[in-house]
Amino acid sequence: MLQQTQVSTVIPYFEKFIKRFPDITSLSKANLDDVLGHWSGLGYYARARNLHKAAQIIVSELKSEFPSTIESLEELPGVGRSTAGAILSIAKQTPAPILDGNVKRVLARFHMVTGYPENSQIKKYFWDLAEQHTPKTQFQTYTQAIMDLGAMLCTRSKPKCEDCPINQRCKAFKEDSVAEFPNKKPKKEKPKRSARFFIIRNNRGEVLIEQRNRKGVWQGLWGAIERPVETEASDLCHELGLKPSSIKRLESGATFRHTFSHYHLQIEPIYISTSLTGRTGVKSNSSTMWVLPTNLLKDQAIGISKADKLVFDCLDNP
Repeated sequence: MLQQTQVSTVIPYFEKFIKRFPDITSLSKANLDDVLGHWSGLGYYARARNLHKAAQIIVSELKSEFPSTIESLEELPGVGRSTAGAILSIAKQTPAPILDGNVKRVLARFHMVTGYPENSQIKKYFWDLAEQHTPKTQFQTYTQAIMDLGAMLCTRSKPKCEDCPINQRCKAFKEDSVAEFPNKKPKKEKPKRSARFFIIRNNRGEVLIEQRNRKGVWQGLWGAIERPVETEASDLCHELGLKPSSIKRLESGATFRHTFSHYHLQIEPIYISTSLTGRTGVKSNSSTMWVLPTNLLKDQAIGISKADKLVFDCLDNP
Protein backbone atom coordinates (compact mmCIF):
# COMPACT_ATOMS: atom_id res chain seq x y z
CA MET A 1 0.00 0.00 0.00
CA LEU A 2 2.87 2.37 0.71
CA GLN A 3 4.24 2.00 -2.81
CA GLN A 4 3.68 5.45 -4.37
CA THR A 5 1.18 6.38 -1.62
CA GLN A 6 1.71 8.45 1.52
CA VAL A 7 1.41 6.96 5.01
CA SER A 8 -1.43 9.30 6.04
CA THR A 9 -3.50 8.10 3.07
CA VAL A 10 -2.68 4.44 3.62
CA ILE A 11 -3.42 4.08 7.35
CA PRO A 12 -7.27 3.87 7.23
CA TYR A 13 -7.13 1.51 4.24
CA PHE A 14 -4.53 -0.66 5.95
CA GLU A 15 -6.56 -0.93 9.14
CA LYS A 16 -9.73 -1.99 7.30
CA PHE A 17 -7.79 -4.35 5.04
CA ILE A 18 -6.03 -6.12 7.92
CA LYS A 19 -9.30 -6.41 9.84
CA ARG A 20 -10.92 -8.11 6.85
CA PHE A 21 -7.85 -10.19 5.89
CA PRO A 22 -5.96 -10.81 9.15
CA ASP A 23 -3.57 -13.41 7.73
CA ILE A 24 -2.21 -14.69 4.44
CA THR A 25 -4.58 -17.67 4.39
CA SER A 26 -7.72 -15.53 4.61
CA LEU A 27 -6.35 -13.26 1.88
CA SER A 28 -5.55 -16.21 -0.40
CA LYS A 29 -9.08 -17.61 -0.05
CA ALA A 30 -10.81 -14.27 -0.61
CA ASN A 31 -12.65 -13.36 -3.80
CA LEU A 32 -10.76 -10.80 -5.90
CA ASP A 33 -13.84 -8.54 -5.93
CA ASP A 34 -13.68 -8.46 -2.13
CA VAL A 35 -9.97 -7.57 -2.19
CA LEU A 36 -10.48 -4.81 -4.76
CA GLY A 37 -13.47 -3.54 -2.80
CA HIS A 38 -11.27 -2.97 0.24
CA TRP A 39 -8.73 -1.23 -2.01
CA SER A 40 -11.26 1.08 -3.74
CA GLY A 41 -10.08 4.68 -3.77
CA LEU A 42 -6.44 3.87 -3.01
CA GLY A 43 -5.49 3.63 -6.69
CA TYR A 44 -2.79 1.63 -8.46
CA TYR A 45 -5.02 -1.44 -8.33
CA ALA A 46 -2.35 -3.74 -9.75
CA ARG A 47 -0.94 -3.72 -6.21
CA ALA A 48 -4.10 -5.33 -4.86
CA ARG A 49 -4.23 -7.91 -7.64
CA ASN A 50 -0.55 -8.75 -7.12
CA LEU A 51 -0.96 -8.99 -3.35
CA HIS A 52 -3.90 -11.36 -3.73
CA LYS A 53 -2.06 -13.52 -6.28
CA ALA A 54 1.11 -13.60 -4.15
CA ALA A 55 -0.90 -14.79 -1.14
CA GLN A 56 -2.38 -17.61 -3.24
CA ILE A 57 1.08 -18.65 -4.47
CA ILE A 58 2.53 -18.70 -0.95
CA VAL A 59 -0.35 -20.76 0.43
CA SER A 60 -0.87 -23.19 -2.45
CA GLU A 61 2.59 -23.56 -3.98
CA LEU A 62 4.92 -22.77 -1.07
CA LYS A 63 2.86 -24.54 1.61
CA SER A 64 2.43 -21.23 3.51
CA GLU A 65 6.20 -20.89 3.91
CA PHE A 66 7.16 -17.28 3.24
CA PRO A 67 10.18 -16.87 0.89
CA SER A 68 13.44 -15.91 2.59
CA THR A 69 15.81 -14.86 -0.22
CA ILE A 70 15.90 -11.86 -2.54
CA GLU A 71 15.54 -14.12 -5.57
CA SER A 72 12.54 -16.09 -4.25
CA LEU A 73 10.81 -12.94 -3.02
CA GLU A 74 11.20 -11.23 -6.39
CA GLU A 75 9.39 -14.16 -8.00
CA LEU A 76 6.20 -13.10 -6.21
CA PRO A 77 3.88 -10.79 -8.18
CA GLY A 78 4.44 -7.14 -7.31
CA VAL A 79 7.60 -7.67 -5.24
CA GLY A 80 10.62 -5.82 -6.57
CA ARG A 81 14.15 -5.57 -5.28
CA SER A 82 13.45 -2.81 -2.76
CA THR A 83 10.34 -4.47 -1.28
CA ALA A 84 12.22 -7.75 -1.07
CA GLY A 85 15.08 -6.01 0.73
CA ALA A 86 12.74 -4.39 3.24
CA ILE A 87 11.06 -7.74 3.99
CA LEU A 88 14.40 -9.47 4.52
CA SER A 89 15.84 -6.69 6.67
CA ILE A 90 12.83 -6.09 8.90
CA ALA A 91 11.03 -9.45 8.97
CA LYS A 92 13.70 -12.03 8.15
CA GLN A 93 16.74 -10.68 10.03
CA THR A 94 18.86 -10.68 6.87
CA PRO A 95 20.84 -7.61 5.74
CA ALA A 96 19.67 -6.32 2.36
CA PRO A 97 19.61 -2.84 0.80
CA ILE A 98 16.36 -1.01 0.05
CA LEU A 99 15.67 1.86 -2.31
CA ASP A 100 12.16 3.25 -1.95
CA GLY A 101 11.29 6.86 -2.74
CA ASN A 102 12.23 8.13 0.71
CA VAL A 103 15.61 6.40 0.66
CA LYS A 104 16.39 7.74 -2.82
CA ARG A 105 15.66 11.26 -1.61
CA VAL A 106 17.96 10.90 1.40
CA LEU A 107 20.79 9.46 -0.69
CA ALA A 108 20.31 12.01 -3.48
CA ARG A 109 20.72 14.91 -1.04
CA PHE A 110 23.37 13.30 1.14
CA HIS A 111 25.61 12.61 -1.87
CA MET A 112 24.26 15.34 -4.21
CA VAL A 113 23.49 12.78 -6.90
CA THR A 114 22.86 14.54 -10.20
CA GLY A 115 20.39 13.02 -12.65
CA TYR A 116 16.83 11.69 -12.68
CA PRO A 117 16.70 8.76 -10.16
CA GLU A 118 14.74 6.47 -12.51
CA ASN A 119 17.32 6.74 -15.27
CA SER A 120 18.89 3.26 -15.52
CA GLN A 121 22.47 4.39 -14.94
CA ILE A 122 21.52 6.75 -12.11
CA LYS A 123 19.36 4.06 -10.50
CA LYS A 124 22.27 1.61 -10.60
CA TYR A 125 24.40 4.21 -8.83
CA PHE A 126 21.72 4.62 -6.17
CA TRP A 127 21.71 0.86 -5.59
CA ASP A 128 25.49 0.93 -5.20
CA LEU A 129 25.14 3.65 -2.59
CA ALA A 130 22.34 1.77 -0.82
CA GLU A 131 24.52 -1.34 -0.59
CA GLN A 132 27.47 0.65 0.70
CA HIS A 133 25.40 2.22 3.48
CA THR A 134 23.58 -0.94 4.63
CA PRO A 135 25.42 -2.26 7.71
CA LYS A 136 26.03 -5.92 8.49
CA THR A 137 24.78 -5.46 12.05
CA GLN A 138 21.75 -3.53 13.34
CA PHE A 139 20.49 -3.52 9.76
CA GLN A 140 16.87 -3.75 10.91
CA THR A 141 17.26 -0.47 12.78
CA TYR A 142 19.11 1.12 9.87
CA THR A 143 16.49 0.07 7.31
CA GLN A 144 13.61 1.47 9.36
CA ALA A 145 15.62 4.58 10.27
CA ILE A 146 16.53 5.63 6.72
CA MET A 147 12.91 5.15 5.58
CA ASP A 148 11.65 7.21 8.53
CA LEU A 149 14.32 9.85 7.95
CA GLY A 150 12.99 10.37 4.44
CA ALA A 151 9.35 10.25 5.51
CA MET A 152 9.60 12.56 8.53
CA LEU A 153 12.61 14.88 8.12
CA CYS A 154 14.10 14.65 4.63
CA THR A 155 10.70 15.25 3.05
CA ARG A 156 10.04 16.22 -0.55
CA SER A 157 8.87 19.72 0.41
CA LYS A 158 9.77 21.73 3.50
CA PRO A 159 12.45 19.32 4.78
CA LYS A 160 13.39 19.72 8.44
CA CYS A 161 17.12 19.88 7.81
CA GLU A 162 17.92 21.57 11.12
CA ASP A 163 16.55 18.55 12.97
CA CYS A 164 18.38 16.01 10.81
CA PRO A 165 20.97 13.98 12.75
CA ILE A 166 23.27 13.70 9.71
CA ASN A 167 22.95 17.22 8.31
CA GLN A 168 26.63 18.04 8.90
CA ARG A 169 27.61 15.24 6.53
CA CYS A 170 24.93 16.00 3.94
CA LYS A 171 26.47 17.59 0.85
CA ALA A 172 23.25 19.26 -0.32
CA PHE A 173 22.68 20.81 3.13
CA LYS A 174 26.20 22.18 3.26
CA GLU A 175 25.80 23.60 -0.25
CA ASP A 176 22.35 25.02 0.57
CA SER A 177 20.89 23.14 -2.41
CA VAL A 178 18.58 20.62 -0.73
CA ALA A 179 15.58 21.75 -2.78
CA GLU A 180 17.37 20.80 -6.01
CA PHE A 181 17.62 17.10 -5.11
CA PRO A 182 16.59 14.60 -6.21
CA ASN A 183 16.57 15.99 -9.76
CA LYS A 184 13.11 16.09 -11.30
CA LYS A 185 11.99 14.00 -14.24
CA PRO A 186 12.41 15.84 -17.54
CA LYS A 187 8.99 17.23 -18.46
CA LYS A 188 7.06 15.33 -21.07
CA GLU A 189 3.49 16.02 -22.10
CA LYS A 190 1.18 13.18 -21.07
CA PRO A 191 -0.87 11.72 -23.92
CA LYS A 192 -4.63 12.27 -23.83
CA ARG A 193 -7.31 9.66 -24.37
CA SER A 194 -11.09 9.90 -24.42
CA ALA A 195 -13.93 7.57 -23.52
CA ARG A 196 -17.66 7.63 -22.94
CA PHE A 197 -19.09 6.33 -19.68
CA PHE A 198 -22.70 5.22 -20.08
CA ILE A 199 -24.69 5.28 -16.84
CA ILE A 200 -27.83 3.23 -17.46
CA ARG A 201 -30.64 3.36 -14.89
CA ASN A 202 -33.80 1.27 -14.75
CA ASN A 203 -37.22 1.88 -13.16
CA ARG A 204 -36.08 0.25 -9.92
CA GLY A 205 -33.43 2.94 -9.51
CA GLU A 206 -30.64 0.47 -10.22
CA VAL A 207 -27.69 1.19 -12.49
CA LEU A 208 -26.04 -1.24 -14.87
CA ILE A 209 -22.35 -1.78 -14.18
CA GLU A 210 -19.73 -3.88 -15.90
CA GLN A 211 -16.51 -5.48 -14.77
CA ARG A 212 -13.52 -4.32 -16.75
CA ASN A 213 -11.64 -7.46 -17.75
CA ARG A 214 -9.19 -6.11 -20.27
CA LYS A 215 -5.67 -5.38 -19.14
CA GLY A 216 -5.11 -1.98 -17.61
CA VAL A 217 -5.15 -0.06 -14.34
CA TRP A 218 -8.86 -0.76 -13.80
CA GLN A 219 -8.71 -4.48 -14.55
CA GLY A 220 -11.15 -6.34 -12.30
CA LEU A 221 -12.93 -3.17 -11.11
CA TRP A 222 -16.63 -2.50 -11.67
CA GLY A 223 -18.06 0.70 -13.06
CA ALA A 224 -20.08 2.43 -15.74
CA ILE A 225 -20.33 0.94 -19.21
CA GLU A 226 -17.13 2.27 -20.78
CA ARG A 227 -16.92 2.51 -24.55
CA PRO A 228 -14.90 4.43 -27.19
CA VAL A 229 -15.86 8.09 -27.51
CA GLU A 230 -17.49 7.57 -30.92
CA THR A 231 -20.01 5.04 -29.49
CA GLU A 232 -23.62 6.24 -29.77
CA ALA A 233 -26.08 5.62 -26.94
CA SER A 234 -28.60 4.06 -29.32
CA ASP A 235 -26.01 1.58 -30.60
CA LEU A 236 -25.02 0.60 -27.07
CA CYS A 237 -28.65 0.04 -26.06
CA HIS A 238 -29.11 -2.16 -29.13
CA GLU A 239 -25.98 -4.09 -28.15
CA LEU A 240 -27.34 -4.65 -24.64
CA GLY A 241 -30.90 -5.37 -25.75
CA LEU A 242 -32.34 -2.33 -23.94
CA LYS A 243 -34.92 0.27 -24.99
CA PRO A 244 -33.97 3.77 -23.77
CA SER A 245 -36.70 6.10 -22.50
CA SER A 246 -34.33 9.08 -22.21
CA ILE A 247 -30.70 9.95 -22.99
CA LYS A 248 -29.03 12.91 -21.26
CA ARG A 249 -25.60 14.49 -21.08
CA LEU A 250 -24.20 16.87 -18.49
CA GLU A 251 -25.01 20.53 -19.09
CA SER A 252 -22.92 22.10 -21.86
CA GLY A 253 -21.51 18.68 -22.68
CA ALA A 254 -19.24 18.80 -19.64
CA THR A 255 -16.59 16.12 -19.26
CA PHE A 256 -14.31 14.89 -16.48
CA ARG A 257 -10.56 14.51 -16.68
CA HIS A 258 -9.02 11.61 -14.77
CA THR A 259 -5.24 11.63 -14.68
CA PHE A 260 -3.16 8.49 -14.45
CA SER A 261 0.59 8.35 -13.97
CA HIS A 262 1.15 8.00 -17.72
CA TYR A 263 -1.85 9.62 -19.46
CA HIS A 264 -4.98 11.79 -19.12
CA LEU A 265 -8.41 10.24 -19.67
CA GLN A 266 -11.19 12.62 -20.74
CA ILE A 267 -14.52 11.08 -19.69
CA GLU A 268 -17.86 12.05 -21.22
CA PRO A 269 -20.73 10.73 -19.05
CA ILE A 270 -23.98 9.86 -20.80
CA TYR A 271 -27.02 9.06 -18.64
CA ILE A 272 -29.60 6.65 -20.02
CA SER A 273 -32.96 5.75 -18.51
CA THR A 274 -34.72 2.56 -19.52
CA SER A 275 -38.25 1.37 -18.86
CA LEU A 276 -36.89 -1.98 -17.72
CA THR A 277 -38.74 -2.91 -14.51
CA GLY A 278 -36.94 -6.08 -13.47
CA ARG A 279 -33.48 -7.52 -13.53
CA THR A 280 -34.00 -9.04 -16.95
CA GLY A 281 -33.72 -7.43 -20.34
CA VAL A 282 -29.96 -7.30 -20.67
CA LYS A 283 -28.40 -9.84 -22.97
CA SER A 284 -26.74 -12.56 -20.92
CA ASN A 285 -23.34 -11.34 -19.81
CA SER A 286 -21.62 -12.44 -16.63
CA SER A 287 -19.58 -9.22 -16.52
CA THR A 288 -22.61 -6.92 -16.04
CA MET A 289 -25.10 -6.55 -13.21
CA TRP A 290 -27.73 -4.17 -11.82
CA VAL A 291 -27.00 -2.51 -8.47
CA LEU A 292 -28.42 0.36 -6.43
CA PRO A 293 -26.10 3.40 -6.62
CA THR A 294 -26.09 3.78 -2.81
CA ASN A 295 -24.86 0.21 -2.43
CA LEU A 296 -22.29 0.72 -5.15
CA LEU A 297 -20.75 3.80 -3.55
CA LYS A 298 -20.77 2.54 0.05
CA ASP A 299 -20.34 -1.23 -0.18
CA GLN A 300 -16.82 -2.64 -0.12
CA ALA A 301 -17.92 -5.93 -1.65
CA ILE A 302 -16.70 -4.84 -5.09
CA GLY A 303 -14.03 -2.48 -6.32
CA ILE A 304 -14.89 0.78 -8.09
CA SER A 305 -12.57 3.50 -9.37
CA LYS A 306 -12.63 7.15 -8.29
CA ALA A 307 -13.58 8.17 -11.82
CA ASP A 308 -16.66 5.94 -11.73
CA LYS A 309 -17.66 7.27 -8.31
CA LEU A 310 -17.51 10.76 -9.78
CA VAL A 311 -19.92 10.02 -12.63
CA PHE A 312 -22.30 8.07 -10.37
CA ASP A 313 -22.34 10.97 -7.91
CA CYS A 314 -23.95 13.06 -10.69
CA LEU A 315 -26.82 10.63 -11.19
CA ASP A 316 -29.48 12.89 -9.69
CA ASN A 317 -28.31 16.00 -11.54
CA PRO A 318 -27.22 14.98 -15.03
